[in-house]
Amino acid sequence: MQPIKGILFKIGSVVMFMIMASLIKAGAAEVPPGQAVFFRSFFALPIILGWLAIRHELRDGWKTKNPMGHVWRGLVGTSAMGLGFTGLGLLPLPEVTAIGYAAPLLVVIFAAMFLNENVRAFRLSAVALGMVGVLIVLSPRLSVGATLNTSETLGAVVVLMGAVLAALAQVFVRKLVATETTAAIVFWFTVTSSALALLTLPWGWVMPGWQVALMLVMAGLLGGVGQILLTSSYRYADASLVAPFDYTSMLLALVIGYFIFDEVPTPTMLLGAAIVIAAGVLIIWRERQLGLQRAQQRKATGNVGS
Repeated sequence: MQPIKGILFKIGSVVMFMIMASLIKAGAAEVPPGQAVFFRSFFALPIILGWLAIRHELRDGWKTKNPMGHVWRGLVGTSAMGLGFTGLGLLPLPEVTAIGYAAPLLVVIFAAMFLNENVRAFRLSAVALGMVGVLIVLSPRLSVGATLNTSETLGAVVVLMGAVLAALAQVFVRKLVATETTAAIVFWFTVTSSALALLTLPWGWVMPGWQVALMLVMAGLLGGVGQILLTSSYRYADASLVAPFDYTSMLLALVIGYFIFDEVPTPTMLLGAAIVIAAGVLIIWRERQLGLQRAQQRKATGNVGS
């Protein structure tokens, strides 16, 4: 293991994904979300194929034992992406980022519901704390005094729905890793999301100007690079070590939102985001502790049997 390299790859992936989201947001006024999903997915494919070729997995890396598992993951993941891209056109970038942090919290609940994972009181309490933070972020958009037909309210709802589906997609991925290689999971999601995005063609695709088209192509290329960096980070460091660096995306979102989109975060949003991040870090810390305990138990068992 090379933890420093893993951390650097993780931070690199966060940077790529945030720039990608910024490019999608910049073109959101001109291009519908389904079309943006297609650009994001289709133009990531050459990057991923190149990655497979470098790893000498181009011939066999895409093979699958569970094609329907990839279909279901593709349906849920592509829907989550489309909702997230819709939200980028309706809400400030830091707010979309903060609400998106609900996804890893919900994974804990869904893993207990659908994968029969044992979730104890500590993690459930951390999830509850995190969801309080999400509600604080959402409160200005969904409060009784808010105008419920505003674009901001719609944006808050669709981003939250996207986070729910993103969490479900992670559950599908956890099932897929039992039989599928990482290369196959990455490849088939890119293919299925491209194909599914094409189905939105009758609902208002446009011929974008060359600047917007270039931004969307770049979003796809950067998304592919980000996916490779993310995957590579787990080859060099434990997931529990690199996972907290996901939250560097909030710093990037604040900087990009302020300087590029003239978005000033509200104290309510910052408070809610801080609570969600604290809850996420607590869950990651607990997962790491449990992992160390299991490793010690396996070592002790091995010593007894030797």
